[in-house]
Amino acid sequence: MTPASTGASTSVGAVASVPSDPSAPSAPSALPPVSASRMSPGGPGYRRMSLALFLAGVATFALLYSTQALLPLVSADFAVSAGDASWTVSAATGGLALFVLPMSALSERFGRRTVMTVSLAVAVTIGLLVPFAPSLGVLVVLRALQGAALAGLPASATAYLAEEVTPKALVTAIGLFVAGNSVGGMSGRVITGWVAQEWGWRVAVGVIGLLAVACAVAFRLLLPAPRHFRPGSLRPRVLAGTVRGHLADPLLRRLFAIGALFMTVFGGVYTVIGYRLTEAPFSLPQGVVGSVFLVYLVGTVSASAAGRLVDRLGRRGALYAGGGTTAVGLLLSLAGSLPLVLLGLVLITAGFFAGHAVASSAVGKTARVGRAQASALYQSAYYVGSSVGSTVGALAFHAGGWGGTVAVGLVAVAGVAVITLAGTRAAARAALRPA
Repeated sequence: MTPASTGASTSVGAVASVPSDPSAPSAPSALPPVSASRMSPGGPGYRRMSLALFLAGVATFALLYSTQALLPLVSADFAVSAGDASWTVSAATGGLALFVLPMSALSERFGRRTVMTVSLAVAVTIGLLVPFAPSLGVLVVLRALQGAALAGLPASATAYLAEEVTPKALVTAIGLFVAGNSVGGMSGRVITGWVAQEWGWRVAVGVIGLLAVACAVAFRLLLPAPRHFRPGSLRPRVLAGTVRGHLADPLLRRLFAIGALFMTVFGGVYTVIGYRLTEAPFSLPQGVVGSVFLVYLVGTVSASAAGRLVDRLGRRGALYAGGGTTAVGLLLSLAGSLPLVLLGLVLITAGFFAGHAVASSAVGKTARVGRAQASALYQSAYYVGSSVGSTVGALAFHAGGWGGTVAVGLVAVAGVAVITLAGTRAAARAALRPA
């Protein structure tokens, strides 16, 4: 696919010409030749790989957002405000955002499967300690460490897929991984909601820790050994050159920003929604509030269908559709009727997961070398957006109620539209240039 057809600038080649150390191994993430040894739907290993990464996605999101549906209970237990309690979410996503790039560098040297396995093992171990946190401060520290450990999953998984799956199946494969994220986010919140209603938030997050242990074990047993990975260098100069090359690419910069803005909406909405639904006029019990997160199933469907959406509308058209659906959902959620609020959450969730799957798969296709670093930069921006959305959304709720949180989300969606429009114009200009 040409740069013009994808919205890429003609300077994408700059990524491929990143300065490298002549003594370092050849570019480990260069696009491997398409061959029968790469996995495709219906082929050997594809189902095992899909299930393994689906379970990794479940564990990642279940652990990462294990306290989000429980924030009203955490606030009550430690006698803190919504803004203070939201740090149990922001610390985890912030830790992931800070460490995803270093973890991606380790995956270039030691292998995607190794880094993902170790990351999950450390994260689930911390997850079993979280229920015993004696104070909010200790809880926030544990959550930050857990987020840092989970940083080895997202970028390594995307890079693994880009290397081991045929290009035609890449969007679908990444969509399945993102679908695992949505199932993990949903199951974590639903389970914690009902368990916490009976036994408190500490038992609830302990149950999530045990669920994540089971997912981690199954992941390691199922994931096929990589066949196209080639170890790279850990030298800082090589890594810095790769990162500079990615940041110099206008298309990648736009994709990073789009991921951050989509997640700003999602992080803000789902951090605050528990407070809104437990307060008047809804006054729902904790278990019912947890069940509201069943709308994540919509995200599972929309993420899995992202490839078909791109086939019909093109990448930019799919991003417009995702952003527009999210905006409509935000406006509907302002209603005082519970069915309309729930419909709004359905649309927000569908739009977010579709947009995220499209943007993250586009990063994997655009980066010709250093795919793990490109994916890491995207994930870093994505989780910075989550941290910002969680904190700013909670502060906006404290200052202006649900309308304040919705206003933050609408500003972020407008940013997605502006950036996507810039990509459309860049593609149009590139198409007019003489060959």
